[in-house]
Amino acid sequence: MKAVAYYQNLPIEAEPSLLDITLPEPVPGAHDLLVEVHAVSVNPVDVKMRAGSTPPTGQPRVLGWDAAGVVRSVGADVTLFRPGERVWYAGDLLRPGSNAELQLVDERLVGPMPQTLDFAAAAALPLTTITAWELLFDRLQIAEGTAATGQVLLIIGAAGGVGSILVQLARQLTGLTVIGTASRAETAEWVRDRGAHHVIDHHRPWLPQLQALGIGQVDCIAGLNQSDQHFDQMVEVIRPQGRLALIDDPESLDVRKLKRKSVSLHWELMFTRSMYQTDDMIRQHALLERVATLVDDGILKTTLASHFGTINASNLKRAHAQIERNATRGKIVLAGF
Repeated sequence: MKAVAYYQNLPIEAEPSLLDITLPEPVPGAHDLLVEVHAVSVNPVDVKMRAGSTPPTGQPRVLGWDAAGVVRSVGADVTLFRPGERVWYAGDLLRPGSNAELQLVDERLVGPMPQTLDFAAAAALPLTTITAWELLFDRLQIAEGTAATGQVLLIIGAAGGVGSILVQLARQLTGLTVIGTASRAETAEWVRDRGAHHVIDHHRPWLPQLQALGIGQVDCIAGLNQSDQHFDQMVEVIRPQGRLALIDDPESLDVRKLKRKSVSLHWELMFTRSMYQTDDMIRQHALLERVATLVDDGILKTTLASHFGTINASNLKRAHAQIERNATRGKIVLAGF
């Protein structure tokens, strides 16, 4: 089967940073689906893995943790899916990724694809949606329900992949006032179009911008990128006894600054359940099934912003380079081999 992989950690500009290769077709285990991958999207985790995770000597590593496709075959103990069904998923960080014609994935991490989306539009959503959902409802423990609560959620980097769906989830499924940050006119408009009540510029002091909106402090903050650079402002604007949730990898944080306000700090990594084979792994199946219904009902919409063509090394290099520039709006998708 065709695949795109890397053998060594190299700058994306280097010719062998990603390579088109051929691999044997994988064989499903007991709980696995063998999926024909039709479309993928690219996430910061792909860039981090390519730059920092070294494959065993002489062995290729296939990246990709977002996919939409069709089930080709199933393992002996699979009960949730049958061959021929359209599915979407983010998969498992410890297994070969989706940048291949065929991929194995545990059925408990897979959902039925929305009927109203094509493969490219669907592939934009799984990883970021799981991340945003778990951050909002599991980590920050926000209750579903659209009655106004008077509470304010501030989303840092709201135009990116996770931010683009987190804004929608918070606006459509909760009673929070949703404020996103963006630094360019086009990204600010993107965030407003996703449903944010307000948008502020994270390159300017936050507190005066919030005060101009009649909002002195916020109850919850979702830190999606550059948290080390923004941390002091997070501490400044969060309300006493507020909740802060992060998804990025700051070099260092002085968490003692949260003590004075009794602020709780939460981390979200959507791969935790699959990495540790937790008893509640199947919650990601249920989550994706629920989101598919929300999409088909018109409540949520795809965050696809750029289509980079077919799935090959050249196009994936372009996607990695754009993500490294930290200027991505929504999601980058590739489809077909």
